Amino acid sequence: MPDRVPEPARTTGRPPAATGSEGTARPGEGSPQEAALREWARGGGPLAVRARVVLLAGAGLRDAEIARRLGVSRQTVGTWRHRWQSAGLAGLEQRPRTGRPVTVDEAEVVTRALLAPGGSGASRAIARELGLSHATVAAVRRRWNLADGPRVPTRPPLPGADVWVMGVYADADRAVLLAGTRGAASPDTAAPAAAAIVIGEDVLAGLSRALEGLRPAAADRPPRASSADLAAFLAEAAARHPDIALHAVTLWDTAAGGAAGRDPAPYTVGPGRTVTAHLLPAGAAWRSFVTAMAALDSTRHPESSRRVYLDLVAALGRDGGPVRWLRESVAGHLRPAPQPAAEAAGPAPAAASGVNQIDLGSFNECVVIESVRLSGTITRGEIAHRTGLTQQSVSRIARSLIDRGILVEDAQRRATSGKPRTPVRLRGTAAHALGLHIDPEVLTATVIDLDGAIVCTCTRPVDAAAAPGEFVAQVVALGREALAKAQGSVPEEGFLGIGVAVPGPVDIASGTVLGPPLLSAWNDLPLLYLLKDHFPCPVIIEKDSLAAAAGERWIGRDRRARDFAYLYLGTGVGSGLYLNGDLYRGVSANAGEFGQLCAIALGRTGPDGRPQMVPECNPPVSVPEFAARRGLPASAPVRGSTAAYREVGRAAAAGDGAARAALREVAGAVGRGALGLVDLLDIDLIVLGGPFFTEDTADYYLAEIRRVVNDFPTARRLRRVEVEPSVLSAEAAAVGAASTIFHATFTPRLRTRDRI
Repeated sequence: MPDRVPEPARTTGRPPAATGSEGTARPGEGSPQEAALREWARGGGPLAVRARVVLLAGAGLRDAEIARRLGVSRQTVGTWRHRWQSAGLAGLEQRPRTGRPVTVDEAEVVTRALLAPGGSGASRAIARELGLSHATVAAVRRRWNLADGPRVPTRPPLPGADVWVMGVYADADRAVLLAGTRGAASPDTAAPAAAAIVIGEDVLAGLSRALEGLRPAAADRPPRASSADLAAFLAEAAARHPDIALHAVTLWDTAAGGAAGRDPAPYTVGPGRTVTAHLLPAGAAWRSFVTAMAALDSTRHPESSRRVYLDLVAALGRDGGPVRWLRESVAGHLRPAPQPAAEAAGPAPAAASGVNQIDLGSFNECVVIESVRLSGTITRGEIAHRTGLTQQSVSRIARSLIDRGILVEDAQRRATSGKPRTPVRLRGTAAHALGLHIDPEVLTATVIDLDGAIVCTCTRPVDAAAAPGEFVAQVVALGREALAKAQGSVPEEGFLGIGVAVPGPVDIASGTVLGPPLLSAWNDLPLLYLLKDHFPCPVIIEKDSLAAAAGERWIGRDRRARDFAYLYLGTGVGSGLYLNGDLYRGVSANAGEFGQLCAIALGRTGPDGRPQMVPECNPPVSVPEFAARRGLPASAPVRGSTAAYREVGRAAAAGDGAARAALREVAGAVGRGALGLVDLLDIDLIVLGGPFFTEDTADYYLAEIRRVVNDFPTARRLRRVEVEPSVLSAEAAAVGAASTIFHATFTPRLRTRDRI
């Protein structure tokens, strides 16, 4: 082996090539990379050989000559030359070899396996990533029983495969992860299926970073905290989650040091109630154990969504005192809800147990249905012309849809030449859906058919202070009432499901309503899964403004076959966006928070810079107040009620100046927010609807908003923005909620989301 690396060959005339004879990239002369390679080459060991391979290849030598000079095989030369070419210096550095290391962090293996579930291929990928053998990874997966239902091997093991993360407690001396398990499974209580949505590596990485600063160094640790704080935390957890068995897993304890001589004693948290104590698995570090439990929880339970763990990350990063994080109740839907005697005595309405029997086999079928829906009636040739499908494909798809009862043929049209053409249209009675709208003042249930025709509507007043259990019972009773009322018109095989429209914000992944304005009693209510206990059919939950936009698009047909923004005037003003052929929901499915945009447009911010809740974005409150301020005498209606709002509308229709001025003021403020939408999205259609877009008030909103969005936009010379009333009735959100079922079933979308 030569004691120095030869200099690159020098030639005259043509400059040397940038790569060696085998295509190897040459290190730049005098570059830091070349300096590092020469430093490695002067040293000893494997790095010296690899560096010499690259330098000799860069000098123009072929693999055979390099192998002869360095006394290695040609395969070795080719390996390191290719690694240099693909990854540079990093490709030459020492890589972990497969095989069992000194210690294996089982929790890290479990986290990787949960984020990339699969068979042996996933295990091999995990082994390569972590530098372990495939056998080691497979053994960890068996130990945690990931294939058949996880079994967490704490000391003692957590019972059962259905494990939740319920809370975290940490002070300067100890940290505890609170887990929850369900009772022993019974024939009526099947283990939940794996969730379609997992927490994501980005959230787990944030959780891991937040955990790093959780345990203070010994020098920074204050005197030992009282164990009463932990006891109070566990007692609060037991009170909040009475139906779940709780388990406190000690992450660390400076007094006990995490030692495990025997099973730790349980914590007594009340009469007849204990929290069992557990120690970490022998092969898991505490930080990776927490992330593994989060990944396990999120892959088993849709309720354990990103939001839950983002809340935990925020709690861990909060300064001041011990960490005390408890999640909201998750036990409400774990066992079947008791049925009223009247319901238990007989079967539920047939449609309530319906399933989606309309199984569309291809994207092209949805394209054909969309063309028919937008046109009303259309011939096969026109479908082919509009969609770009061949005539043969359209004829085959149309025949299949006719045979399944989704399309019907209409009266023949006489053609100028050739045989008469037979148009097709949707068969309205082929499918039905139930829409539920939850408003702070009223519950609405509407059954509609595929054409958007309302089969029946039921309403019920709401007590905003009702307990969550009572409220859910009211929603269920109203839904069953509507289905029973429509039973004669809705065949079981054509009932597609239930759409639920709720005030935002809402966690779509878990179906949880997150503290809507004016409904504080329903904060963090897992509504979707509570309703699924009562209705064994597909259920979708959506923000009310987005649901209204979906209904507008579906029922508006060709009048809404373009981008538009729907302004929903309810108890609050929201917006729904229909862009590029689909609802725009945003990352968290909460797009359309119009009140924030309106506050910014009006310059209404608080001392902390946060946009204020502007009164103009709550029409039933602001319109009567503004009218009274201008001198309109109020009669009996309660201030801020629907009745008071409607009284102002009637006064405006009768010519009262104060009522008209109040409506114009509110409409102008809403128009300022609409102006932001127009400029931001470059749209030319705004649709107004909702329960407070009434016949008496409609002209004021239409005129004022139309003026603002056309007089003030930056690109006003390039477009004319149309402001139109909704095609939907006052039950816009309920009809829209039902339409979301049709939208999810029939609308052709390249980017789909498993919603039902």
